[in-house]
Amino acid sequence: MAHIAHKFEHLLKTYHRPDGSEWTGAELAKATGGVVPRSYVTNLRKGRIEGPGYEKLRAIAKVMGFPPELWFEEDLGAKGAVPAEPGRGGVAGRLEHLFEIIRNPKTGEPYTSAEVARMSAGDLSEETVEGIRNGTISDPSVSQVAALAEVFGVPTSYLVDRGTWVSVLDEEVLEALADETAGAILRESARLPKREKEIVLGIVRQFQGQLAVPETP
Repeated sequence: MAHIAHKFEHLLKTYHRPDGSEWTGAELAKATGGVVPRSYVTNLRKGRIEGPGYEKLRAIAKVMGFPPELWFEEDLGAKGAVPAEPGRGGVAGRLEHLFEIIRNPKTGEPYTSAEVARMSAGDLSEETVEGIRNGTISDPSVSQVAALAEVFGVPTSYLVDRGTWVSVLDEEVLEALADETAGAILRESARLPKREKEIVLGIVRQFQGQLAVPETP
């Protein structure tokens, strides 16, 4: 993923070693205890790795001293916060929590892994979703995490273990997610660039303003 390579370059220039020098591939390999080999660092910087694993990205973040969600900085604040249940960390725990709280508006029941796979438009298979849920896929790729976040309409950073729990959704947002049309608007607008999202928000607020104007007798 080219954007991960660009982000990595930015992080390397921002988070230096204690002596002020930039991290090298050999130094990152040594500091991560071999979890992230030197060749992996090189390939990540050159954009040769299609789906970098979250565990490797987290190891790099820990060594360099930045929160793992910075890998997904473009997503932060772009979507609503989601309730996270204390004690259920990691991608598997947070994903399972999404399955529990976000219901299929047509049935009122939790989504199935098959339904989520279909909603990902081919980015995920049912087996992949199941594997991430039950932990057999312990290191899902960035693209897989991003696809899951897009399906549920949450920030990618929500699924990243940040060490602190994100704020809880208020009841109004939960009700909106349960509404089929509102949920569709959320999912579709989540795919738009930031500028287009602001345009959509402006249009919605215009409608709200028109509805709030009392009728003249």
